[in-house]
Amino acid sequence: MNAKVLKLADVPKTGIPAGTKTSMQMLLSPDETPNFAMRCFTIEAGGSMPNHTNSVEHEKYVLSGTAEVSIGGERLQVNAGDVVFIPAGVPHWYRTLGDEPFRFLCLVPNQPDTIELVTD
Repeated sequence: MNAKVLKLADVPKTGIPAGTKTSMQMLLSPDETPNFAMRCFTIEAGGSMPNHTNSVEHEKYVLSGTAEVSIGGERLQVNAGDVVFIPAGVPHWYRTLGDEPFRFLCLVPNQPDTIELVTD
């Protein structure tokens, strides 16, 4: 494994089809790291991610913006500087609040991840 340093601005963004005004940057992929992948998500003002589950846990650190997040049906407001843990299999969704993009780092274990949309 090789050490790596990169600039966030140099990492290409990929749109997230299930989301609205949502993109992801793969900072450290499962192929590059032994235990965790690191991604940066941006949900633009007025954007959202639908209710879904993942088969792996998520650790998140909010870089900027504010969003309403539902985790297991509990609605929370999260802001820059907040840390969020979402256990595997727990339904969750995001919706930006205000005019600023909601941007967060997301770490997930390097394990197969099945994502399922949850209908209400």
